[in-house]
Amino acid sequence: MEKILRECRHTARPAFEEGSAIAGKCCQCGRCCTHMRDVHRVIEERGGYTFVVHNHYTGDAEEVRVDPDKIALYEDTHSIEGLPNACPLLRYDTAGRAWCTVHMTRPALCREYCCRLIVLDSQGKVAGRVTYQRALVPDTEEFARLWERVQPALDGLYGTEWDDAFIRTLTAAGYHVRR
Repeated sequence: MEKILRECRHTARPAFEEGSAIAGKCCQCGRCCTHMRDVHRVIEERGGYTFVVHNHYTGDAEEVRVDPDKIALYEDTHSIEGLPNACPLLRYDTAGRAWCTVHMTRPALCREYCCRLIVLDSQGKVAGRVTYQRALVPDTEEFARLWERVQPALDGLYGTEWDDAFIRTLTAAGYHVRR
């Protein structure tokens, strides 16, 4: 997975699609989906690789279907065995790229999701990521503590002004931010 993250800026493809509110880039690291089991649960199997997925937070239930070109990948659950909190529809291929096996019919929440910025620590490991406009998802306790201290200084800032201040602040603290 770290190899995929290192290659993000070179291999990222636009994630903006019709019906999506946010434009961004996807590097297929899968980090966005590795903690989604608490959000999305399969509540019904309808056969033919069709499922009903329930969003725990909104109460919405949506029908999804495994993409025809991803059925073999869906069948192989080995790639997520070590990820107990991963979305049940996430899979990794042999190159380590993450795939949403129901990408064509994925739930609305997934259509809106995008990692805008990735924060790396001084060793180049992912410390956190910014989603949506200003939502930070810390991946380490150390980074979470730093964020609690610096976040109030960014309140009231929006758009590129927020991004620039965020990047300056984290760079000064020894982090690297990838757009």
